[in-house]
Amino acid sequence: MANNDIKNMLGKVFNDVADAMETGQFGEKVRVGITTLGSELGIENVVKGAELVAERDKSLEVVLIGHKVDSNLTQVVVEDEDAGYKKMEEMLDSGEIGACVTMHYSFPIGVSTVGKVVTPALGKEMYIATTTGTSSSHRVEGMVKNAVYGIITAKTMGVENPTIGILNVDGARQVERALKNLSSNKYDINFAESARAEGGIVMRGNDLLMGIPDVMVTDSLTGNLLMKIFSSYTTGGGFEAQGYGYGPGIGEDYNRNILIISRASGSPVIANAISYGASLVKGKINEVAKKEFEKINKAGFKDILSELTKEKKSEEKTEEVVAPEKEIVTEPILGIDIIELEDAVQELWKVNIYAESGMGCTGPIIMVSQAKLADAIKTLVKAGYVADEGEIC
Repeated sequence: MANNDIKNMLGKVFNDVADAMETGQFGEKVRVGITTLGSELGIENVVKGAELVAERDKSLEVVLIGHKVDSNLTQVVVEDEDAGYKKMEEMLDSGEIGACVTMHYSFPIGVSTVGKVVTPALGKEMYIATTTGTSSSHRVEGMVKNAVYGIITAKTMGVENPTIGILNVDGARQVERALKNLSSNKYDINFAESARAEGGIVMRGNDLLMGIPDVMVTDSLTGNLLMKIFSSYTTGGGFEAQGYGYGPGIGEDYNRNILIISRASGSPVIANAISYGASLVKGKINEVAKKEFEKINKAGFKDILSELTKEKKSEEKTEEVVAPEKEIVTEPILGIDIIELEDAVQELWKVNIYAESGMGCTGPIIMVSQAKLADAIKTLVKAGYVADEGEIC
């Protein structure tokens, strides 16, 4: 072996030892890629973010995938964005990198990303499930899957028993029922409680700002909007300055650790996103995901999803449902999804309980008389319109 080769090898060994002594971590560094092409803020912004995280975390090796640039970071040169995506996939599949951050990627249906933000009220970290991609073409099924994806991500990041909240959007109550069914089948879910006086698993805007749950469950489009607001509300929108980006794509049997950022993500977010990816590698996200999917499938997950997506057969109506005699209604019942509200009212009419629909403090409600409240709740529970024994405002 030539003297220069020996010197280079010894130099690398001493550098690795110095890095290990500084970081407390011995062994190979975690390698995370970042595609540099496509940013609205320029390649320099992406490279700056990569260099920021490489400087502060010596256990990490950042690999730039894009055009040749003036940087000491490891570089893989490609001609254009498409070539960059192809190279990213090759490097992930071969194990050359453990994760990769990119500005755009077409995930298959069933895979969506879990973002991570720092909430403004209390500075709490919160996962938003999900923020890009499509878990399912069926809204409620997608949100139920999103909850599981959020749990997987949070557990990988070291949150042993993450709290789960459901954002108060269309379908939230159906998602609540499905998750409670999953929980009753012995899949452990730690439900959060809203900070508002009414409480409950369904979260309001206040809970978003305070970061009440560890994982906030919503549909991907709403989640995407929330990510943009949380990351750029201090900059006017053109530069995402806060948070960890839109996160990793999660799905059953999906093993590529690809994290998404926006074309408007600034260098601080890019640095955080790379760090997020490295933490997921260290936490062995693919192993965590495999274990969680095994648990939920044993708890009847696919059967629960099948019930959600099953089309309700339209019964032949021999006669129109007529409202019973009107009476004074003073007692509200919560927990009915907006898209099922009128069907639930008619379900009560069928058993001669007069009811009216309305909007209450937390969303849709059904109003009944005090004398018929207990019977009304039992009827709605039996028909599957509310979870458990319902809620009272």
